[in-house]
Amino acid sequence: MTEPERERRSESAEGLDVDRLGAAMRRSGLGRVAPGETPSAASLLGAVGGVRGLVESILPGLAFLVLYTLTRDLTLSVLVPVGIGAVFVIARLVARSPVAPAVVGLLGVAVSAVLALVTGRAEDNFLPGLWLNAAYLVAILISLVVRYPLIGLVVGAVAGEGLAWRQDPAKRRVLTVATVIWAGLFAVRLLVQVPLYLAQEAAWLAGTKLVLGVPFYAAVLWITWLLVRAVYARGEGSRPASDA
Repeated sequence: MTEPERERRSESAEGLDVDRLGAAMRRSGLGRVAPGETPSAASLLGAVGGVRGLVESILPGLAFLVLYTLTRDLTLSVLVPVGIGAVFVIARLVARSPVAPAVVGLLGVAVSAVLALVTGRAEDNFLPGLWLNAAYLVAILISLVVRYPLIGLVVGAVAGEGLAWRQDPAKRRVLTVATVIWAGLFAVRLLVQVPLYLAQEAAWLAGTKLVLGVPFYAAVLWITWLLVRAVYARGEGSRPASDA
């Protein structure tokens, strides 16, 4: 057994399935650009799902914002986005493209719509999203507390080095900072949207969700790529940054 394999086996013994984690993380946004590569506009667009992914992410929320602002009709405002989500699923089926992203999006819109219709409160259309952001924030904070910063796990899996980055102080420091930035993303969303939810400002919730959604995510993703690139040389793989 080689030394890298021995290190991976040792780290896995601590309860982390590195191989399975790697397969999942390579499908994430960060997996679109390998550590050390220069991020480009094309790779960033791919990380947010391409043009189709952008449309599928933005259009349902935009439809709610426009309809609710103009009509204040809750039923119409939540059902039209569900219909749009269903169209996206059908379009992917017809085109024989991966349907999972559209199905997940449709489920999210449908659950939010049902909750809003059951309670009769337009702002409850955004409650599942608030809970999801809170869950992400808690998970990231836990990863920081246990000193396995989540972005480090993602980058290590994408780079194929497992947890070797934990032995490199420069990598560990930068990946921790990147994880803190992602915690900030979810914290900002909650700080902005929770007061609006409590104030029952559904239209403002829809608007801020659009701004703090894909654009904010893309900006944080870009910053993360630049930070990671600072400690990974192109093609160096798992080689320590001090040797690069």
